[in-house]
Amino acid sequence: MNFSMARSGRTLIVYIAGELDNHVADEVRVRIDAEIMKPPTRDILFDFDGLTFMDSSGIGMIMGRYKKIKALGGKAWIICDNPNASKILEMSGVFRLIHRCSDIHDAV
Repeated sequence: MNFSMARSGRTLIVYIAGELDNHVADEVRVRIDAEIMKPPTRDILFDFDGLTFMDSSGIGMIMGRYKKIKALGGKAWIICDNPNASKILEMSGVFRLIHRCSDIHDAV
């Protein structure tokens, strides 16, 4: 898995490529939570274009970060053009809560 974060104003941008599964979800969660607490973070954008696999722990990680951002009064977006990952996100109901966008400019 490749994981990195960046900022654009008040938006934390999280890039995840490869597999987001039980083996890495906890580490990713801890690192994202630490960044969410740093001002001026208010919104979060997950860039999953390079995601090849995600299991339920990945869905849990996403939803937990969504709840934290919502509690701060912020918004969340997901970029995901990968058909397999998109199907998992759709079936799990994630896209009913988190906005889907085509690129960073749609969100920020």
